[in-house]
Amino acid sequence: MQNYTSMEGFTLLGIPNTGGLENMLFVLFLAFYLFTLLGNLLIFLTILVSSNLQTPMYSFLGNLSVFDIFFPSVSSPKMMLYLMGQSRTISYQGCASQVFFYHFLGGTECFLYTVMVYDRFVAICHPLQYMVIMNHKVCTRLIVGTWLGGCLHGSILTFLVFRLPYCGPNEVDNFFCDIPVVLPLACADTSLAQTVSFTNVDVVTLTCFFLILTSYGHIILSILKINSCEGRRQAFSTCSAHLISILLFYGPVMLIYLWPASSPWLDSVIQVLNNIVTSSLNPLIYTLRNKDVKLALRKVLTQVVHIPGA
Repeated sequence: MQNYTSMEGFTLLGIPNTGGLENMLFVLFLAFYLFTLLGNLLIFLTILVSSNLQTPMYSFLGNLSVFDIFFPSVSSPKMMLYLMGQSRTISYQGCASQVFFYHFLGGTECFLYTVMVYDRFVAICHPLQYMVIMNHKVCTRLIVGTWLGGCLHGSILTFLVFRLPYCGPNEVDNFFCDIPVVLPLACADTSLAQTVSFTNVDVVTLTCFFLILTSYGHIILSILKINSCEGRRQAFSTCSAHLISILLFYGPVMLIYLWPASSPWLDSVIQVLNNIVTSSLNPLIYTLRNKDVKLALRKVLTQVVHIPGA
């Protein structure tokens, strides 16, 4: 593949209409970012060391915590650097890396949420066969499959976007590199790349969303058949945290790629919600809504506090 790119990098224009608010935004985003890293790292370590959380459901939750550590790290560090007054320039390779990791991790999250729903479907609709169906080998294959599927998804999109020549202008109308803001800068016909890339994103997103809705339809019907009110409440409780996370994830994604906003400022706000805010909320959602995680977390924190010499 011949490389016609003559630009050494791109300039990130940041979030529109925020001039003079750089210091406040830096403090706000830094707080969200640190809370995201610490919260998800704590949940991951709690699941890793707690013997009562060594089940398929918590294995998937641990992977979600790993995802929530990496995903905001795609755009947040660079954004906070230029909010501090550093250069807004990002190299060509850096821009390509942001596109790849954003869609690699985004695709992984789509697949991971789908797998988590399947786990709940088996647990509620086929409880007696749960440990047979969701055995260690199956869980390992599902987890590896989500990450490999996300990697393939990100690789295809990055190849489509960066096989095109970029020779100016080089201003990216956002706070990080993504397909909708990078493709218009190509100095060649982008119709094929645009069609294939957005079809790819839409197919992955909508297919996973359809599978999730179908699974939840079966789950709800099974829960309604439970005679005990307490049994129904517990079944709904195990799904509620996951359902909230799905809504927080799919809402911004569909607004960005399926119904793009006409305002660059609104696009940026939706991206901030998707990239930074949602990942910081998952630790709260899963600890506040899950007794097992709360108990295990309290036990781990108690052990850390009582370590001799600490």
